Amino acid sequence: MVEETAVAQSEAAVALLESRESVPITDEPVEEPPVDLKAPELYINRELSHLQFNIRVLEQALDEKHPLLERLMFLLIFSSNLDEFFEIRVAEQLHQLKYGREAVGPDAMHPEKIISRIAEICHAQIERQYQILNETLFPEMENEGIHFLRRRIWTDKQREWIRTYFNDNVVPVISPVGLDPSHPFPRLVNKSLNFIVELDGKDAFGRQTGMAIIPAPRSLPRLVRLPNEICEGDGDHLIFLSSLIHEFADDLFPGMKVKGCFQFRITRNADLTFDFEEIEDLANTLRGELHSRKYGDAVRLEVDNRTPEELIHFLQQEYTLNESQTYRVNGPVNLTRLMAVRDLVERNDLRWKPFSPGIPGKIKDQKDIFKALKQSDQLLLHPFQSFIPVVDLLRQSAKDPNVVAIKQTLYRTGVKSDIVNALVEAARSGKEVTVVIELRARFDEESNLHLASRLQEAGCLVVYGVVGYKCHAKAMLIVRQENGKLVRYSHLGTGNYHSGTARLYSDYSFLTADHEVGEDVHKVFQQLTGMGKIQKLKKLYNAPFTLHAKMLEMIQRETRLAKSGKDAHIMVKVNGLTEPKMIRALYDASRAGVKIDLIIRGMCRLRPGIPKLSENIRVRSIIGRFLEHTRVCYFANNGKPEVFAASADWMERNMLNRVETGFPLFGKNADRMKKELDYYMMDNCQSWELHADGSYTQNHPEEGEERFSAQDRLMDDFAR
Repeated sequence: MVEETAVAQSEAAVALLESRESVPITDEPVEEPPVDLKAPELYINRELSHLQFNIRVLEQALDEKHPLLERLMFLLIFSSNLDEFFEIRVAEQLHQLKYGREAVGPDAMHPEKIISRIAEICHAQIERQYQILNETLFPEMENEGIHFLRRRIWTDKQREWIRTYFNDNVVPVISPVGLDPSHPFPRLVNKSLNFIVELDGKDAFGRQTGMAIIPAPRSLPRLVRLPNEICEGDGDHLIFLSSLIHEFADDLFPGMKVKGCFQFRITRNADLTFDFEEIEDLANTLRGELHSRKYGDAVRLEVDNRTPEELIHFLQQEYTLNESQTYRVNGPVNLTRLMAVRDLVERNDLRWKPFSPGIPGKIKDQKDIFKALKQSDQLLLHPFQSFIPVVDLLRQSAKDPNVVAIKQTLYRTGVKSDIVNALVEAARSGKEVTVVIELRARFDEESNLHLASRLQEAGCLVVYGVVGYKCHAKAMLIVRQENGKLVRYSHLGTGNYHSGTARLYSDYSFLTADHEVGEDVHKVFQQLTGMGKIQKLKKLYNAPFTLHAKMLEMIQRETRLAKSGKDAHIMVKVNGLTEPKMIRALYDASRAGVKIDLIIRGMCRLRPGIPKLSENIRVRSIIGRFLEHTRVCYFANNGKPEVFAASADWMERNMLNRVETGFPLFGKNADRMKKELDYYMMDNCQSWELHADGSYTQNHPEEGEERFSAQDRLMDDFAR
């Protein structure tokens, strides 16, 4: 989708460069005239760029090369992503307007204009989403024997079974609320499924309000599978909870007539804000704030498109929402809950083909992982290579009598994960276990509070990082007694310590016995758990202190090399590129002739392809089976390349307001990472190219060219 605003800004950027006075030709080398690299025309709006990523996800639902049920999952992930986008990003823009705290980014776009553009895009894309579901995916699933049964086609046998199910499982837990002066409009939970009901008649007390609300309990499944014996033909027969409630709503209001029953859902502001100067106990403050997340200000209303206008207007007034914030949908209003299809339908032929992640031979053949790391560093790329060696390192450390201390950061992980179980075992066996838990990992706060309690009960020293700076670093340190000396083993990564996401997200893990890396990781933990001045690191770079400056230094060095006619090339793969100083440095490098390849999964503020500014920059996004999550960069350095991996994206929050770790790779590991970056630049089927106007187009093999998927190639390289 080409955004008119973005097109105008892109054209303005070109005009800005072309309007410079021409320079007379002489025999002397002439410096390029200066360009205002802070000009707003040179930047794409962050929120609109984020939306473009979600649209690329939705496009996967139409890709017939994906298995059918995976296409459905992409469509549902689009819903889940949009939910969070409204809860956080849209809510933030509305909050700025409400309290007169408008802040503009480098693109200088006012929040009011951003909100208007978001609404325009989202209305079009949500309508398209339901069109894909109803006209493409449902019919194709029907052809495959996966039937979503509408009420009008229920047989008598099915209706009888469904009524029994309704009476036994729904009626006991559902609580309809009639609206009258003593029963005001109920406080409904964020993103919950609800029904607004039109009633006729009087109840037992003689009340005649004409309206009621039915909140659907979250304990109830949104999809119900019918027994095979009451269904005709083979396949899977499913019904929506909303269909049950629609069909038997009369039973919930005895003696009254239900004239209409319509689904709706409210999305609320779910961001948590703190005044850090007032916080005395972060955990207790967070516990108090979590409840309020369910009842923040409303930011979006979704309603069944058959809902009468007077009822929609009533809901809009109740939640102080306008027409642009109201989404009339042709189907279930809570599509994300359709993900239950994965558990209800056993059709492996309609899913991704299973694979077994590989394990490097030196680790696989060596039972003692400490010996393996003494021999050589290990670089793992998940999910193509297994996460098990990382878990095994911790498990072996928990049991090893020579291990005296373990230090670990945790951002997103399960309370009962293998990682946590090993930390608990280590603490109970008397080892010194220190865990830095980031309580404010968005939407995982409650889980992390439970995690902290479990670790503390086991005897771990638990700290919550640094107030005001999220601890996003991924680091583990094992201290082991060997021949009378203490030896450190380290793990550094680009992703979280979560075995589940390690099967779904692409991330690097670096395992090493390098002495200097171990010293640096130790110093990082000292900064997190204690107090003191910034400690100088030998090999690592950490935010908010040195990582940002190091990356700028690397870009500027390539710029100088290009200006002197030497080999200069930059490759960066991150989830987001929004930090203005880094973008300006990349623009400067491009003007100097540096070849720049950027693989940015999501938000990107930089405009590539602007003549005389960013024409040497290519930006692409990879969307496929796995969520691209690695953060790595390569600098050619005139034939002496330097390669880095990090926990940080190239965004303001990561580089300036979080605790992050970046680490260099050398030798074979550096060569390997460069080769894998090349794969992503070679991808001609799952890659999308960003244009100067902010739009993306999907790459396809040219005539006679073989199809090349980076993710498929990595599976071929590493998976078993």
